[in-house]
Amino acid sequence: MTTSYNPETLPPASILAAGLSGLPDTGTDGVDWGDLDTPAAPRRSLRLTRASDIEPEPVVWAWLDDSEGRVPAGALSVAAGREGTGKSSFGKWMAAHVTRGTLPGAFYGKPRAVFYVAVEDSWKQTIVPRLIGAGADLDLVYRVEAVEAEYGETTLSLPQDNSLMEAAIKEHGVALVVLDPLMSCIGKGIDTHRERDVRTALDPLARMADRTGAVLLGIAHFGKGAGTDPASLITGSGAFKNVPRAVFGFARDDDNECRVMTQAKNSLGRSDLPSLAYNIESAEVPTKKGPAHVGRFVFLGQSTRSVQDILAQGSDPDRGERDEAADWLRGYLMDQGGEAPWNDVKKAGVADGFSERTLQRARTKAGVVSARAGFGKGAIWRIEELTADTESEADSASAPQSRHSRQSSSPGANGANGGADGLPPPAPSQTVTPESEACTVCQTPLDPVHAATGETTHPGC
Repeated sequence: MTTSYNPETLPPASILAAGLSGLPDTGTDGVDWGDLDTPAAPRRSLRLTRASDIEPEPVVWAWLDDSEGRVPAGALSVAAGREGTGKSSFGKWMAAHVTRGTLPGAFYGKPRAVFYVAVEDSWKQTIVPRLIGAGADLDLVYRVEAVEAEYGETTLSLPQDNSLMEAAIKEHGVALVVLDPLMSCIGKGIDTHRERDVRTALDPLARMADRTGAVLLGIAHFGKGAGTDPASLITGSGAFKNVPRAVFGFARDDDNECRVMTQAKNSLGRSDLPSLAYNIESAEVPTKKGPAHVGRFVFLGQSTRSVQDILAQGSDPDRGERDEAADWLRGYLMDQGGEAPWNDVKKAGVADGFSERTLQRARTKAGVVSARAGFGKGAIWRIEELTADTESEADSASAPQSRHSRQSSSPGANGANGGADGLPPPAPSQTVTPESEACTVCQTPLDPVHAATGETTHPGC
């Protein structure tokens, strides 16, 4: 049951405020309403709907990655990152799959139209060639511009053009709207650094997505501030992270020579989805005036590092020293035949100006593993790939793996997860003897709890 309360059906506020003693004397008929001023027509009213009258529905996912929802249909999502991380290329990747009906999820097997609002790039030289490189059906991709009777073509302005956009989405059966960048589509007069102002544009946009069932994907930039939370780094007010149901962060992983996408927010699904590695590969697109060279978004599989990890590393003031220590460590171990006792490594490193802590922090980047040489004999540091070459197959299966070896480079069925079944690689097994393990830094025994988890140092070390 839905009930509406309309001020037009109630007595004027002036009469209610006056009380019964102030009412005109009209005998048994009560108040003579005709002698009162007619109130202005109301502009707003309340609508009350019982929850029992609302039919519940499951979340509809536009993109299912390994059976887990990443991008919800009928909602606003945001892809954010620094310049050159490939977030716009991700928008074209989605557009291509939606127009071909190849995106795993609600639109799979049903090619649908896409609206693309691009403010900063040329359609002839950038947008269309990249869409071709991504494999999009250009007949189903529409450039969207607002047109004013006096000034002609102009930039889309939200929420001013919401009703026009919604009507066009319904008319063309649009499944995806890309706003690139989202900030440029916010109407004039809205302070993009004030949450209340931004919500006047984004809240109606989210409701429009809900009514049409389309995905609204906004491309956003990171600000110059420091931090490791991708959603909090989006330029502008907090509304840019609070209103969307899904937020994706994009970053370069220079250590692994790839880029990483992390789901920083997933209000309608799992919040612990694995990060995905990707690259922007070069592609040549033929045109009537010669070939155009464009970048093409390609998933590589799951990443062992997240955007948060990369941002934290980028803000690390000791990164340069750690990188230098990693280079030194690999060179030293190569000179020693691929391995050396930790005590020897430590002494040599300190002699060359590297602290014990710096060497410990550089070990992973150098691809070096720490192993026990036997009870009471201390730890041995080995270059990992040499360990895999010299040990037996059974032993190498139980050795810790580097980030490169754990990251699959072959796309799964949905183009994202590695492996034929789309599952993440299994964690490396470890054989641990807690009572015989010692900290590789201070050489004192580890307690059984830490040793059983495979840790090689005390938390304080």
